[in-house]
Amino acid sequence: MWHQCSATVEENLAEKLGDWFTDQGALSVSMDDAADQPLFEPPPGATPLWQLTKVTGLFEGSCSVDHLESKARRAFGSGILEWSDSVLEDQVWERAWMAHFRPLQFGRRLWVCPSGFEPPEPGAVNVLLDPGLAFGTGTHPTTALCLEWLESKDLENQVLVDFGCGSGILAISALCLGASRAIAIDIDPQALTATFDNAQKNGVQDRLVCLSAGAVTPASAGVLVANILAGPLIELSDQIMACLAPSGLIALAGLLEHQAQEVRAAYEGRLEFEEDLCREGWVLLRGRKTSAVASSGL
Repeated sequence: MWHQCSATVEENLAEKLGDWFTDQGALSVSMDDAADQPLFEPPPGATPLWQLTKVTGLFEGSCSVDHLESKARRAFGSGILEWSDSVLEDQVWERAWMAHFRPLQFGRRLWVCPSGFEPPEPGAVNVLLDPGLAFGTGTHPTTALCLEWLESKDLENQVLVDFGCGSGILAISALCLGASRAIAIDIDPQALTATFDNAQKNGVQDRLVCLSAGAVTPASAGVLVANILAGPLIELSDQIMACLAPSGLIALAGLLEHQAQEVRAAYEGRLEFEEDLCREGWVLLRGRKTSAVASSGL
């Protein structure tokens, strides 16, 4: 049994309260939005918090929550706008998390299925993937847009680069859709581990190469997908383009509608863009490497 104690405070007190929870013996501390205020991509070096932030500490069952609340109110006074506590029973948390996921369809023939579910269409292209350490299960609009884009392409005998692979869902889906080889690139070692593990579950690990970002980049990919964020898409545009073969196809995702023009400008003259795809305020930029860039040898 565990105790979960939460306090709502204004932004300027959130980190102080989180540190205080830790000093009181919290096993973990999390911060969440307390007023339905969206936070989008922050400027470099910034760590934004919500104007009203719910700070939650997880404590052992022997903790006296009444005593903890009294101490917190003495320490922070009227700064604590709301307080709540609850009891959490022991359970297998990974399975509890996975219970929120269901098989999802992308395009006509691609399904992403968590463990424990029979594929709804056994004859379709079924990717087996569970929530894990690295993000990316197909539920976010940007991932869905990328999966639908991949499903719409003829990937037979293509080499694909998944730049910022996360869980590897895009690379693995491409392999299941017929790509001959996929190169998964990420800055996070946990993402590369998750990608390889997920590839093994789907029996495609022999056609997958995992590379740390900054390693020597290939220049032979006929297809590239980068589902990251607007800032990295701009900053890493040269590295991303260096992975793409002449006339190769590309999809750039992880950006909001108001960021699309700035990202597009970073690739201007190097890509021939098609019409943007949009969903729930998110945008997928897609195009082909231009002949001018192809002739330059990149």
